[in-house]
Amino acid sequence: MKIEKILEGKKALVSQGTVSVKVDVSLLENPQPGDHVIVHAGFAIETLSLAEAEERLELFRRMAELTGDA
Repeated sequence: MKIEKILEGKKALVSQGTVSVKVDVSLLENPQPGDHVIVHAGFAIETLSLAEAEERLELFRRMAELTGDA
């Protein structure tokens, strides 16, 4: 997901496509708007480069196609 805005209390608004959620970013070092992150159970747990994020999103798209969930 992409950090859209840093909020108070170590929270951030993140989005992917049409989905936006608030997550806890306290596990990240210096999160910034524009960063791409992995989110699990309401926490941003890892920061990715744009290339890594795009590669992982493509893998998820391929898996969805293979399972018929696309």
